[in-house]
Amino acid sequence: MRQETVSKDITVIGGGLAGICAAIAAARLGQQVALVQNRPVLGGNSSSEVRVWVCGATAHGINRYARESGIMGELFLENQYRNPEGNPYIWDLVMLEAVKAEPNITLYLNTDVHEVEAEGDESDRIITAVTGWMMGSERRIRFESPVYLDCTGDGLIGFLAGARFALGREARNEYGEEWAPEIADNITLGSTLLFYTKDAGIPVSYVPPSFAKDISQTSIPLRRVIKSGDSGCHYWWIEWGGEHDTVHDNELIRDELWSVIYGIWDYIKNSGKFDADNMTLEWIGSLPGKREYRRFTGDYVLNQNDIISQREFPDAVAFGGWSIDLHPPQGMYADASGSKHMHADGVYHIPLRSLYSVNVRNMLMAGRDISASHVAFGTTRVMATCAVIGEAAGTGAALCAAKGISPRELYAGHLEELQQTLLRQDASIIGLRSSDAGDLARSARVTASSTLTGISITQPGDPHPLQADVALLLPVDPVLDGLELLLDVAGDTEITVELWNTGRKENYVPKTLQAAATVQLAKGEAQWVTLPLKWQPAEPQNAFIIIKANAALTLYHAVEAHSGVLIFFKTEESHVSKDLEDHSPDQPVVLWQMQGLTRRPFCCRTLAPTAAFEADKTVNGYHRPFGGPQQWMSEPMEDGKPEWLQLDWDSEQTLGEIHLTFNDDVNEDLVNLHHHRTPFRILPELVRDYRVEFLGTEGVWSEIAHVAGNRRRKNVHRLDTPVQALAVRIWIEATNGSRYAEVLEVRAYAEAASMGRS
Repeated sequence: MRQETVSKDITVIGGGLAGICAAIAAARLGQQVALVQNRPVLGGNSSSEVRVWVCGATAHGINRYARESGIMGELFLENQYRNPEGNPYIWDLVMLEAVKAEPNITLYLNTDVHEVEAEGDESDRIITAVTGWMMGSERRIRFESPVYLDCTGDGLIGFLAGARFALGREARNEYGEEWAPEIADNITLGSTLLFYTKDAGIPVSYVPPSFAKDISQTSIPLRRVIKSGDSGCHYWWIEWGGEHDTVHDNELIRDELWSVIYGIWDYIKNSGKFDADNMTLEWIGSLPGKREYRRFTGDYVLNQNDIISQREFPDAVAFGGWSIDLHPPQGMYADASGSKHMHADGVYHIPLRSLYSVNVRNMLMAGRDISASHVAFGTTRVMATCAVIGEAAGTGAALCAAKGISPRELYAGHLEELQQTLLRQDASIIGLRSSDAGDLARSARVTASSTLTGISITQPGDPHPLQADVALLLPVDPVLDGLELLLDVAGDTEITVELWNTGRKENYVPKTLQAAATVQLAKGEAQWVTLPLKWQPAEPQNAFIIIKANAALTLYHAVEAHSGVLIFFKTEESHVSKDLEDHSPDQPVVLWQMQGLTRRPFCCRTLAPTAAFEADKTVNGYHRPFGGPQQWMSEPMEDGKPEWLQLDWDSEQTLGEIHLTFNDDVNEDLVNLHHHRTPFRILPELVRDYRVEFLGTEGVWSEIAHVAGNRRRKNVHRLDTPVQALAVRIWIEATNGSRYAEVLEVRAYAEAASMGRS
């Protein structure tokens, strides 16, 4: 047996998505990181060992413009390109390569940390070392660091260090939560095993093992949805153990889940109720996917009221958007629906104070063990949200290690630096503008070869009979002075429209009625109808325009998407079985859904010019939609003619680094596995080919970079030798499918900022 000691700036324990993103974030900021994972693969519940979909703020398309950016966004885009079929083994590789690409990370797989050395009294502990056993290698490794991150999910490291934590459900009066029980208890969400099936092409028999459960003698066939062609996360509801201890009873829970999976397959294959003669089992998980265990106590405990009210925190460092999603304690045996959901009107905010321990001075946490009540945990637990929390915690850990301070001191004295560092890395803090004093682009004048000055979506595709209310969302900047719709009118009738604001700028639901209009119509096909809607809000924001149902009218879907424009369908009934998911239709984001047609807006034209796509949006501090698209968008690129964006300064600037953020349509719901298939490997709006040049003081333009085949959202170009420049021009030569050149943000720095890829 080998005894080793590893000294790093930061030790991250846990190699799920939270730990991966934490380690990458810290490493990109120049810190030496040990990433320690007790399994042979990275990814935690998303890995090929468990195979859970990576869900996040999009909530499978319920929330709009909500997909994560930053490191999680990079993983989504890379997986979409390399693995559109959702192969779990390719997803493993995407995560592994992202970690191996960082020279400052040393990865320790198969290393189970179960010893923690900590000092101090109960109110002020400090971790001095953790020790793990590398299975199969007979190596006992002691990790020493000034800062530790517990990304273990179950919270073992913090527990052994003496960190305060909660386990189970808090009483309703503790945080005033509607969904909390009257009396506190130890009930948690249960664990799940999944299975994959395939069509063998020939008849396949199935003899169940002796321990397979006869599910016909349970409530499962009555209360859950079983289909012969479904597999993987379609069976997320095979859940059990919430009334047990999901850690100490892990083996018991696994055996029960196995018995049910083999019993379900017996029911599918041998009951005669399914067309499954050629179907066979391809894979069955052996590692229960745990949902819940310890939740550490931080300086703030996030709760249900914060989520639903979308509370704005001064120390916001991450965001989520999944519903509060709680499951019955009996899991798959419950008579109740497999899950019940409470939605906010949009995304919510997560504070730094929920990411570090209240009593262990040098420990941050990321993932499902952050400081949240059981009810709030019902949303923060999903993996893409854990990932953005991981990036925030890893960035915070890097600043703590570099400055020799605690996370609490980081909050008290360096919060703005943390937030601005996150924004520079392309992480998202919804609604927070960049105010980076080092960004030279903020002082530049920005011009472009062309700018889209009006919304004109005129190429019709499929018709849409107006059987139920529908809606259009459009940016209003500075005024909406009339709207035209393309309609078929079956007979003399009228059309009624309502214009609502969305309330908060991160929301995409109707909030307050601002205007309405009714127009008389005559029979006719494909006629442009003018609606006298006028609205001039005090500041630019989106208009939610409801078109009232009328069976005599037919709208037209357009043949292409348009950035900044969304459509919605009023949906009174859920498209998912109530036996699986209980969503209340009176919640606006449930009532108004996109139904997978967001890339087919209705044909429409605005009558007043818009400034929503002006070139200066690229330096206004936003890098994702917020009360408008917040991007430059050119006129349609005709005949391969390139478009350009230019930054000019009044005096020469020293340039050492250029950051470009392109539009990757964060409204598009991407997923790592097989929840759905997106029809393109690269987002069409992403710029494909571009070059960057600078104007030197001698009046000559010189090339900085020339990129072909780009598929990334964020690109950082570092100059080997800084240059003196009066201007920078970005030439957009081609996109990955869009007819428009689109840029979200340009940054310029005198020297390298120690992050990101180049």
